[in-house]
Amino acid sequence: MKNPAIYIIGNDRPTLYIGVTSDLLGRIHQHRVKLADGFSKQYELRKLLYFEQFNRMEDAISREKQLKKWNREWKLRLIREFNPTFKDLYLELTDPRLREDDE
Repeated sequence: MKNPAIYIIGNDRPTLYIGVTSDLLGRIHQHRVKLADGFSKQYELRKLLYFEQFNRMEDAISREKQLKKWNREWKLRLIREFNPTFKDLYLELTDPRLREDDE
């Protein structure tokens, strides 16, 4: 999963954080084990709630900037459309037994 991507992580509240990366699984792992200092560490944001992948980093950065301007309700609606139960998508991406399309 080493392509440019934007992601939204959160906790059970959910408090939300939007980021951009060229290594989605590696970056989410950093958040999960508290290697990423700052907001996500302070608010214990561990769950990957949403992501989009891109071919070019410039496109991912543009999308990240767009989403960061959105109000909270728009962000929550986006997550609900993609991930209605707010499950941790990182688990599905890293454990093939949890992928719904493999059933």
